[in-house]
Amino acid sequence: MAYEMILLNIEGRIATISLNRPPMNPLNSVILREITEAISEIEADENVKVVIVNSVGERAFAAGADVKEMVNLTPVELYDFCQGFRKACESLNRYALPVIAVIKGLTLGGGCELAMACDLRIAAENAKFGQPEINLGILPGAGGTQRLTRLIGPARSKEMILTGDMIDAATAERYGLVNKVVPLEDVDKAAMELAEKLASKPKVALKMAKAAINAGQNVDLGSGLDFEILSFALASASEDKLEGMTALLEKRKANFKDK
Repeated sequence: MAYEMILLNIEGRIATISLNRPPMNPLNSVILREITEAISEIEADENVKVVIVNSVGERAFAAGADVKEMVNLTPVELYDFCQGFRKACESLNRYALPVIAVIKGLTLGGGCELAMACDLRIAAENAKFGQPEINLGILPGAGGTQRLTRLIGPARSKEMILTGDMIDAATAERYGLVNKVVPLEDVDKAAMELAEKLASKPKVALKMAKAAINAGQNVDLGSGLDFEILSFALASASEDKLEGMTALLEKRKANFKDK
């Protein structure tokens, strides 16, 4: 499929979606729709086990939603815009296998919300994060009040959203917003190394583990534990479970078949 505002590259077990509106990569309705369509295309490829979400350029992962598109929209049109944004974010979050965000430069507003929809976040040292919507007379509309709070807690989340202030990469790592911070020149390599490590894991267990973690975010502990046990049992029915345990007993490296 041809895309206008993203680049999609699939090489073996790893697919990369790159936001392609440099230098600031503003998120408009077209790029959001294309992210959703790209995930659907990736889902049809049985070989892919990890998705990387990257950006073209080093100044910004995405400096926010496209204000030029939004400024004259009616409330009903903005509702539809936010629904499209939500669909893009949920396509990443609901994709069955791991999704890694590679974050360089400004990651603000909708850009931060898109990154938070991914499972793991690797940031360059030049990355800056924020939810500055308050300075535009609005509030986050693509998951900022919800995903940010779940990641860093309500107090830190309120501080970022109510002040609109940015935080640097080191602070984002300390808050738990990103998993790792590396020098700018190393960030793509670090993300690819993580992707390759994840791609070497058994596919069924990867799916079940992500599903259990996601489900547990929205239910009580008992229900989450029930889902975990069911996921464990399903993963145990895979051929890779037998291979993994046999390899451990035989003191050799497991040869997973993703079955």
